[in-house]
Amino acid sequence: MSEGRTLVRAVGLRREFPSRGGVETVPVVDGVSLEVRDGEFLAIVGRSGCGKTTLLQMLGGLDAVDGGELEVAGTDLVGADERARARFRRRHLGFVFQSFHLVPTLTVLENVGATALIDGRRREDWAPEASRLLDDLGLASLAPRLPQGLSGGQQQRVAVARALFGSPDVLMADEPTGDLDSSTGATVMTMLRSAVESGAVGCALMVTHDAVAASRTDRAIALADGRVVAQLDVARARHDQEGAADVVERVHAWMASLAR
Repeated sequence: MSEGRTLVRAVGLRREFPSRGGVETVPVVDGVSLEVRDGEFLAIVGRSGCGKTTLLQMLGGLDAVDGGELEVAGTDLVGADERARARFRRRHLGFVFQSFHLVPTLTVLENVGATALIDGRRREDWAPEASRLLDDLGLASLAPRLPQGLSGGQQQRVAVARALFGSPDVLMADEPTGDLDSSTGATVMTMLRSAVESGAVGCALMVTHDAVAASRTDRAIALADGRVVAQLDVARARHDQEGAADVVERVHAWMASLAR
C-alpha cells in the first residue's frame, strides 16, 4: 500500500432501500469501512447484488449516505445535497462506466472535456488537454466525430480519457471491461494502471467481477450482503509470483473461494 495521504476514508458506511412491501428498509451497504491512499488501486469484488455498485456510487458522491462517515479528497460527503455532490464530482473525481455514458450530441473531444463545458470554460482553455489525452490513447483522429460512429472499444477509451481529464484526485470505474473483448479490456486496464502509477490520478477504485482486471490492482476487497468479508494484497501476490498468469490464477482462486 502507498504511504501517501488518505484520499478515500469510509467508516461504518450504510445505505438502505425500502423492501418490496415498502414497510421496512433493507441495508444494501451495511457498515463498510475502508481507506484508499494516494497511489493505490483498489478492486471491489463480489457476487451480483452484494452492494458493489451502490458502494462505489456512495464513495463517488452519486448516491446519498444513510449512516457512517465518508471523506473523499478531503471533503465530507455525509449530508451533502445533490448540488454540492455534483460540484464535488466535477472538481475531484473521474468516472469510467461499463456502458460508457458518452453524450451522443457532443463530439469525442467535447465528451472528454465535458466537465469544462459544464463549468462554462472557454474552449481554448480546455481543448489542448482533451486533445493531448486523445492523442495519448491513439484517438486523435476521432476528436471531431460523434460517439455513435465509434466501436465499443473506442468509446471506452474515450470514457477513460474523459475520466483522466483534469487529473482527478480519485478515479472510479464500474465494470470498465465488462462489455469489452479481452484485448480491448487489457488495453483499458493498462491505461488505468498507468494513470495510477504515473500520478495522472491520485488513486483508483474499480468494481469488477473479472480476476484478470482485479490482478492489475494493488488490493482487492470482497463484499457479501453489503459487508466487507475478505481482502487480498494483490501487490504482494504480484511480488511473490513469477508471472502475470500466476497472479491472475491467485486472484481467481481467491475470488472462487469466496463464492463457495
